[in-house]
Amino acid sequence: MTIKLEMLRAFCAVAEAGNLSDAAAQLGRTQSAVSMTLKALEDHLGRPLFESDRKNRLTLLGQQVLNLSQSQVRSFDTTVQSIDLLAQAPQGVLKVAAVPSLAALVFPKLVRALSRAFPGIKLELRDTDTPQVIEALSSGWADLGIASATQPIKGVTAVELFSDAFGLVMSEAHPLALKPGPLTLADVFEAEFIRNELCDQIQLSKFRTRLSNVGLTVRNLQSLLAMLREGDWVSVLPPSVVPLGGDGLVFRDIEELTERRKVFLLRRSDVAFPDIVETAHSEISKMWVEA
Repeated sequence: MTIKLEMLRAFCAVAEAGNLSDAAAQLGRTQSAVSMTLKALEDHLGRPLFESDRKNRLTLLGQQVLNLSQSQVRSFDTTVQSIDLLAQAPQGVLKVAAVPSLAALVFPKLVRALSRAFPGIKLELRDTDTPQVIEALSSGWADLGIASATQPIKGVTAVELFSDAFGLVMSEAHPLALKPGPLTLADVFEAEFIRNELCDQIQLSKFRTRLSNVGLTVRNLQSLLAMLREGDWVSVLPPSVVPLGGDGLVFRDIEELTERRKVFLLRRSDVAFPDIVETAHSEISKMWVEA
């Protein structure tokens, strides 16, 4: 027997729901049909995927198969969505993923430029964190990506767009915003510090040692900025994020922190509309040359 995609989809639904009833409702199938599909998959593997008939606990094999199955189902669904979108947009399609701090700066200008150059183009823009930007490029969802880090990805090239300083961001009413003289790492970590994903890019040993003792992490940028506006917390970020938080936030340099955040523009080579991607790549690059 060949393992089919719908077997993996049914298995994922049951594993995620923890029971047959909810999974069957999600899939639009009967419980008995889903149960038979799971049995066929387990018979093929020769080992159980669940520890009991209740389907609420996975075996070790089940956990491993779930990770692979979720990736395969996501990849298939993304491919189908892309095919549908291409069929609906003969004038062209561009999909871009960017970290939120850059998406707010890039997307409005990019949309205006591409709409003029390619009337009728369809655009899909996603703001998300750096790991998800990289995943969007590696999975083929995105044609272009803007991220605060990069890694080797087959068929994807990366160029550095720019770099900017790290510093302390906080409410303008926070005591450190008003403290005279330069701020030190001791000042930073004596305050109520919030860790964010960009902190992990900083390699300074004194910073990393202190960071390991921080108990509060916020991944979502808007949530982080909202908490900083409250006045109780501080975090290390580049200055470009301050305007995204609205009024009431300030940025200050940290005396011992000289590392800079690097921002990369990632581009897939196997794209459906290379002229559009080339134009978008050029427009994004030009934004920082002009700045």
